[in-house]
Amino acid sequence: MAGGVAATAGWVIAAPDPLPASALKPHTASIENGKRLYTTAGCLSCHLPAKDNKQADMSLPSGGRVLKTPAGAFYPPNITPDTETGIGGWTGIQFINAVKRGISPDGRHYLPAFPYASYSKMSDADVLDIKAYMDTLKPVQAENRAADLPLGLPVETAMRRGLGIWKIAAGFDPTEFVKDTSKDDIWNKGAYLVQGPGHCGECHTPRDWAMAMDTSRWMAGGPHPEGDGKVPSLRNLKSRGRFKDPGDLATALEFGETLGYDKMSSGGMAAVQTNMSKLPAEDRTAIATYLMSLE
Repeated sequence: MAGGVAATAGWVIAAPDPLPASALKPHTASIENGKRLYTTAGCLSCHLPAKDNKQADMSLPSGGRVLKTPAGAFYPPNITPDTETGIGGWTGIQFINAVKRGISPDGRHYLPAFPYASYSKMSDADVLDIKAYMDTLKPVQAENRAADLPLGLPVETAMRRGLGIWKIAAGFDPTEFVKDTSKDDIWNKGAYLVQGPGHCGECHTPRDWAMAMDTSRWMAGGPHPEGDGKVPSLRNLKSRGRFKDPGDLATALEFGETLGYDKMSSGGMAAVQTNMSKLPAEDRTAIATYLMSLE
């Protein structure tokens, strides 16, 4: 009896908690801003077609490229505006719940390979701008593939509901970024881009026992999320002799190894640096200002 009650309570506690449509405020979307944040977030980098898909347009996020992790292999889905296999039929509130709360339109928890713990820091307006830009992309019909987990799909199905418990244990808090009034606008802009859309902490912050980002060691580096090697710390960049000042780091983000900045255009940073090079100069300056302030 007690076990049944506990299981029932756990099932209830683990239920997804999406925002209702009434929570949305009126917003006129900016496609230009959406494209900028889509690039910052590296959406295409994660949702690329599989490498062996010779017919696919690699400029479109039709998904399928494998992401290997110690927990199994994941296949980021098709996020083009195809109405059958992509996100073309999604409403604004469904998109916000997916991006900021990790909840699918059909009411399931998303696996945290999707970095919604970071994207939750974004404003609803910015998320809707990203959707507005993505809605302009060419729809691609590409069937999505379930994750390859050690014990198969039934485990994934149960685990998705159990992710509600994980969100509680991990301290998942879908609270938007709050400005630090002791810092200037450039610093705050950089903090927002790094903590939110850029989701830099997902790789550069070590994990705790619940496999959540350990914010007490924010950006201190740690094991690579794909299980191979380590990701470096982004703290004390100046004192470690990595970069001279924010301008130096901003240049590295723009040009990478082309100008001799070591390990900026290869390995896991390759796609990130490419995306950073496409951003407005003021965004790179803001990101660099924030990162260089971490001691």
